[in-house]
Amino acid sequence: MEPGTTRAERRVFGGVQRLGSIGGSAAFRIRATGGVLLVAHLVFVAWLTLRPLDVPWVMPANLRPFEGIRGDVVLGWPEAVRCIGGGLALLAPLGVLLPMANGRTVVSPLASLLRTVTAGALLSLGIELLQTGVPGQRADVDSLLLNTAGVALAHLAVVPAGRARLRRRSQRWQRADLPQQEQEPSQGRTPTIPRVGIAP
Repeated sequence: MEPGTTRAERRVFGGVQRLGSIGGSAAFRIRATGGVLLVAHLVFVAWLTLRPLDVPWVMPANLRPFEGIRGDVVLGWPEAVRCIGGGLALLAPLGVLLPMANGRTVVSPLASLLRTVTAGALLSLGIELLQTGVPGQRADVDSLLLNTAGVALAHLAVVPAGRARLRRRSQRWQRADLPQQEQEPSQGRTPTIPRVGIAP
């Protein structure tokens, strides 16, 4: 601190330092938690979708959008709910975990949605391409569409509200840590001693 810094300024500076420490620690915990959960979820998805299956026969790959969904609906609503719900839910956690791993609370909602959905779509596309070489697995363009829709729905349902809550909490920390300057007593101007001339 400079010698001329007032007591109020020192207290404000200390509050800013404490706030930065709290915010940085919270952001680190969010990123770390999101990263760990993201890795765990990707391992689970890889095991579920890329493990070889011992089945007597496999249907050919579906490259026509919505054909598989229509077939599930024809089989009845229970089967349709199971298949469509499973497709939506498979990568839906990425809609939340990817922004968590990023750790930012102040970001354009549209840009965040586009980045997250694009990442989910590319991951789903990679899975479908890899499944073409895995015994017992079947590539399906409807899975790509459902996976991507699930990522988008999860992101819209959770991330904007979660970021808003974190911003409000950060503002509460700021109000609690930074002192109100009007509570400081006014010290006024430093009195000056007039110079008195000395008679010869």
